[in-house]
Amino acid sequence: MPDKGCSRAVISNQQGVHESLLAVVEKHRAYPFQKPFADFNRQAFATAEAAWQAHGGPLILDSCCGVGASTRTLARQFPEHFVLGVDRSADRLQRNLGELPENAFLVRADLADFWRLAEAAGWQPEYHFLLYPNPCPKKKDLKQRWHGHPVFPSLVALGGLLESRSNWLLYLQEMQQALQVFGIAAEIKPLVTDDPLTPFERKYSLSGQALWLLQANLNQLATG
Repeated sequence: MPDKGCSRAVISNQQGVHESLLAVVEKHRAYPFQKPFADFNRQAFATAEAAWQAHGGPLILDSCCGVGASTRTLARQFPEHFVLGVDRSADRLQRNLGELPENAFLVRADLADFWRLAEAAGWQPEYHFLLYPNPCPKKKDLKQRWHGHPVFPSLVALGGLLESRSNWLLYLQEMQQALQVFGIAAEIKPLVTDDPLTPFERKYSLSGQALWLLQANLNQLATG
């Protein structure tokens, strides 16, 4: 990892929460995502499910895990859990960061399929981490952000304690409002850490950028 940061802050032509956000989320909630599953993602899901069943511990999902640094760290922090890192980039997942802990597993898959497959299979992660997702900061790219994507209701339906981190506060503010559509309250607060979970977190921090943390109990969907 680099010794110093050289990352620029997110630049966007969008100054506040997108005016179409709530309408987009309501539409996706009312009309489930029907895109056919790719065979590759079905196979990846089956492999991940078999690995989890073989371990048997409570599940932690590390979505958009990148090179898997966060997956490794979380596995060490939660030794009784099974930590599953999912990312769509083979190049990122193949980076040599050393051996995985025994309770960690990495899989290449598109989360737009993987979350829906997990929902259909009745998965219930105890924790769900979504760390520094691509902010897609251009105003026209709202539907490329996870809270504006048609698969967002599946992420919510999986339940668990959601933790998302970003260096773009607006991203998390939009996610907070998107969760409110489902009756779920989310808290956003500044993040100060001496132990970065991801290379991005380290780079942003060393660059002097403000970091933000969103936390929400997605199990409110079932109980609220």
